[in-house]
Amino acid sequence: MTRDDILDAAAQVFRQKGYHGASMSDIAGALDVQKASLYHHVESKQEILLALLERALAMLTEHISAISAQNSSPDQKLRLMIREYLTGLADNADLTSVLLFEHRSLDKKSHASHVPFRDKFEKLWRDVLEEGIAKKIFDLKDTGLATRAIMGTLNWTLTWYRPEGDKSIEQIADEYSDFILKGMLK
Repeated sequence: MTRDDILDAAAQVFRQKGYHGASMSDIAGALDVQKASLYHHVESKQEILLALLERALAMLTEHISAISAQNSSPDQKLRLMIREYLTGLADNADLTSVLLFEHRSLDKKSHASHVPFRDKFEKLWRDVLEEGIAKKIFDLKDTGLATRAIMGTLNWTLTWYRPEGDKSIEQIADEYSDFILKGMLK
């Protein structure tokens, strides 16, 4: 059993039961080990939560930053970022569910440690929106608000998306992109 095994099991348990509903015994049970064995690798459930949040943000930031650094138009970057982000959420649903729904369970110290990672990730989106404004492609009054609106839409998808559903995650991403970039007006 490795630390990665523990994190993988914890992500699954946290997704199923929520952080507060999950216990170290639940995580040990998912690994088929004794609870005491976990403590050779981690000190607490809070440490596991912070590690999962950092892992999720690092993965998503890596994918999104590669797109945001491309030499393409801001609207094309935004389309690709939306697609990559939704694919990342769907392909890593246990891990990303913890990021999206359990971050509020961090204690004060862990929250302070987590915020810079979150802010770095959100800045990638704001930067592309600001680039679009500078190039007169986007007309936005508040890139922070626009970023939160986009993130809210994309993040909520994880609550209802089913891989066996009528639309693939890529189709959903493309329709979101059309909606965000073109709106509803005829």
